Amino acid sequence: MTKNPRIERTNPPTRFLRLPEVMERTGLSRSTIYVRLAEGRFPRPVALGGRAVGWIEAEIDEWVRERIAESRFGDDRAGERGEAALGLTGTRHEATEARPVR
Repeated sequence: MTKNPRIERTNPPTRFLRLPEVMERTGLSRSTIYVRLAEGRFPRPVALGGRAVGWIEAEIDEWVRERIAESRFGDDRAGERGEAALGLTGTRHEATEARPVR
């Protein structure tokens, strides 16, 4: 059975990240990650079996992009502007206005 490369391009495989990689990608400590989880401000991990958990890579990447957008733009449309600023338009939203850099 051969794989269809067209399907793989449109649906990249889901990858799980373990805690050390999540810490490295986010810059957060273990305790901060778990505090934010308890507050509902961080993506929830997925049970992998036994006591092992992993985070979905795409959710962590999205969380990082949102933090960047909040830092740069700080308003309700931060996600949209952040995606535009990071060259990620077309994934969910399109930026509709340009703001001058201050």
